[in-house]
Amino acid sequence: MVKYTSLRPVLWTENFEDTIGFYMHILGFSLLGRDEEWQWASLYKDDLHLMIAAPNKHEHFEKIGFTGSFYFNVDDVDTLWEELKTKAKVCYEIETFPWEMREFAIYDNNGYILQFGQPLE
Repeated sequence: MVKYTSLRPVLWTENFEDTIGFYMHILGFSLLGRDEEWQWASLYKDDLHLMIAAPNKHEHFEKIGFTGSFYFNVDDVDTLWEELKTKAKVCYEIETFPWEMREFAIYDNNGYILQFGQPLE
């Protein structure tokens, strides 16, 4: 049986430089590599990797969109909330939920929903 080892989302953007800046300067990701001609970049933070890219020309692209959210598990959600609540548009404020997760969500510069959560101990 094949073992899946990671998931690396590719976020499409029409604002290539702004998106790289958001993930690096607001969320603290580092740049792993980029290609200006392809309008593609790879970023990482801790064990997480993601890619930023301009929409593929062969796709029937109409607008940036995603029918879901990206959920990040973190080890100190309250500290992260204090760091991000004034730096990004808030989707929902920090809250402890009945399923024993403390979490909040923000929007990135493209409108993607980024949720951050920590299980209660």
